[in-house]
Amino acid sequence: TAVVACPPHPRMGGNRSDGRLRAVGDALTDRGVACLRFDYGPWDEGRGERADARRAVAWTRERYDRVGLFGYSFGGCVAVLAAAAVADDGESVAALSTLAAASRVGDGRDRDATAALGRVDCPVQVAYGERDDTADWAPLVERARALGCETVAVGADHHFVGQRERVADRVGGFLSDRVGTPPF
Repeated sequence: TAVVACPPHPRMGGNRSDGRLRAVGDALTDRGVACLRFDYGPWDEGRGERADARRAVAWTRERYDRVGLFGYSFGGCVAVLAAAAVADDGESVAALSTLAAASRVGDGRDRDATAALGRVDCPVQVAYGERDDTADWAPLVERARALGCETVAVGADHHFVGQRERVADRVGGFLSDRVGTPPF
């Protein structure tokens, strides 16, 4: 089993080495779940990044039976869009978790995570910082609640300073419980 982790905004320095992605990856591997952290290709206003995430899911699916998705900030939006696109293709991921996810990218016409969330056909967790004034997370959280998804409020800002391990444990637990751990 494995989880694909989508990094934050590449134009703001986001990449696979992001501390929140590393913390979640560590929490997953501690539970016996592999984690693929990847970098996006050239900037494409969210469209190419969604395609990059779908390719990462396809690559991971060739190697593992069950695949989950995780994303932080911009990557959370990308993860929702990718999970919806996979569902649109008649497949699904085993679970989806987002942390401080942006509700949309750009004008949101075809990159609106809030609208796409209804097309996702797996267990979903939406975690957010109550003091986050960086990402426009509220519409996605409201939609997640309306759909009966798990929402996790954390007394933190967008960067989860001092909260990373706690948040990683919550996200890692949610994903590993749903993606499954190999028997030992």
